[in-house]
Amino acid sequence: MTGVNTISRRAMLKSAAIATAAAAIAPVPARAQGRVMGTVIDYAAGVPSARAVKARGHLGAVRYVSERRPGATWMLGKPVTLAETRDFKAYGLATASVYQFGRAETADWLGGAASAARHAPEAIRIHRAAGGPTGRPIYVAIDDNPTRAQYDAQIRPYLRAFQSALMLAGYQTGVYGNYNVIQWCIEDGIGSFFWQHDWGSGGRIHPRTTIHQKAKWTDTIDGVQVDINNVYSADWGQWTPGAAAAPQPVAPALNSVISPDDRQTAAAVAELVKGSSELSSQIDLQSLLRR
Repeated sequence: MTGVNTISRRAMLKSAAIATAAAAIAPVPARAQGRVMGTVIDYAAGVPSARAVKARGHLGAVRYVSERRPGATWMLGKPVTLAETRDFKAYGLATASVYQFGRAETADWLGGAASAARHAPEAIRIHRAAGGPTGRPIYVAIDDNPTRAQYDAQIRPYLRAFQSALMLAGYQTGVYGNYNVIQWCIEDGIGSFFWQHDWGSGGRIHPRTTIHQKAKWTDTIDGVQVDINNVYSADWGQWTPGAAAAPQPVAPALNSVISPDDRQTAAAVAELVKGSSELSSQIDLQSLLRR
């Protein structure tokens, strides 16, 4: 993949329409249990064997459903593959999905809502290719310590648009961020699973945290450096390839979210999730365009 493309006015208008739809969707919360249920790992430099991960006592891993960013040749573990998730399944391990392509000056959220038009379809495509079912969350990474102004102007529109695309394709939304980002997202109705990192969290763990990535808690498994995370919920967004899709409370909400008169919103959402067989069973967006 190449770097972030120039954002067209047309893409901006479409993505803004998606964000409007997303704001009205209320996700089903996955709440922390208050105690550690186990540990999961995440990694990008390579892929340790399921046998070795199991031997360390982990429940599974959170894996990237995103490509390597340009120049990051060391990211041999991106993206997750079907062979890897099948290996995990064979050893009783589970996988959860996270999307992060850029970082720092190329962070995915810098383009606001328009960036979701590029990144959300990629997340869905790679998740599916690795055997990920619908009904499960894809965590969307905010790998930063943003200001409130950055959240309001760029991160919130980006996440709302991303959430709209995920939910309309039959998925839930997770957010990877620090304490403040998680709190702001909860206040705005964004996300139902939360993976917290420590950068800017001030030593606090948010009570709605599903997974907590403790700073500098690492290990090396099969020669691959991994981060270790505490899991606070029995449901941390995990899945295995070939598993049936989880029940989806999405369809009842869609007709109230997308007004028959809002053709721009319907067109934008339809474009983002084009080719989704799951979506076609949820709602006929083309019928909205004809009204």
